[in-house]
Amino acid sequence: MNLSFVINSILLGVGLAMDAFSVSIANGLIEPCMRRTRMFVIAGTYSFFQFAMPMLGWFFVRTAAQRFEVFQKAIPWIALILLAYIGGKMILESLREAREKKETPELVSETTVSGRTLLLQGVATSIDALSVGFTIAGYGALMAFIASLIIAAVTLALCLTALRLGRVFGERLAGRATIVGGMILIAIGIEIWFTNIF
Repeated sequence: MNLSFVINSILLGVGLAMDAFSVSIANGLIEPCMRRTRMFVIAGTYSFFQFAMPMLGWFFVRTAAQRFEVFQKAIPWIALILLAYIGGKMILESLREAREKKETPELVSETTVSGRTLLLQGVATSIDALSVGFTIAGYGALMAFIASLIIAAVTLALCLTALRLGRVFGERLAGRATIVGGMILIAIGIEIWFTNIF
């Protein structure tokens, strides 16, 4: 392991973490009162998937490269469908809650990201990291593990920063934050799809 390996892994981590970074901002928007432990749970979830996907990609390339190439074509579609579903659901729930609050003003509910939604976000934002398996296919198991670990650490740091940013803007946006967050997720899904298809 040398300095260029570490730098390349960090840069790879930054590139791969951008989708998770954007989704973390959206999550911070809809939970402006998020506690520190919850921030670590959310960022840790993305970090775990950003670690697991390159390792899974590395394993596929080493064992079944031809099958993985077929699956790789579906990656942008999977990301688009998952993020559009999550974002659309957030927008619809926000509109429904706004309507309920008008009908019953005393009803106050805090919007949070559910565990199921968090897992879907983790998969959707890290699925393109499977293709990193091609990049690190020449590494041995230990080097691939270390590279994936560096990617995960970078993701954790960036997502914690993004959650803090989202919280700040979430307090300013108040009731519109969930709709903005949902729109961000849909936009990220479209961006992933557009970048990989064209």
